Amino acid sequence: EVFRPYQIVCKKSTGSSGINAEYGEDGFKMGMNEEEAKNLVFHAIRAGIVNDLGSGSNVDITVIRKGNVEVFRPYQIVCKKSERAGDYTFPIGTTVVTSSTEMVPFSALTVTDEEVMEIS
Repeated sequence: EVFRPYQIVCKKSTGSSGINAEYGEDGFKMGMNEEEAKNLVFHAIRAGIVNDLGSGSNVDITVIRKGNVEVFRPYQIVCKKSERAGDYTFPIGTTVVTSSTEMVPFSALTVTDEEVMEIS
């Protein structure tokens, strides 16, 4: 087991949480001060937000020190939400439902095409 003097916790269970952990792994260096560490965490979370449209728009950071905890909420707003331009409600029957009882588990799906992309 490798000793790491830090912990990266991602509360979302989407693919973007892998981006967060990767960013933290690559950007960490021994001897970082608190501002450098917060900046690293901000960029890791921001990477997840911009790669997953359902992640929200704010970066919140919690600093845990011996003896106290400080929450920065929001630490930074990555993108501002805009007002809806119109009414997005649709009458029942607008979308055809082909089946309302059948659910397909992810394990039953087959990957037909895969592409590895470099994250910058």
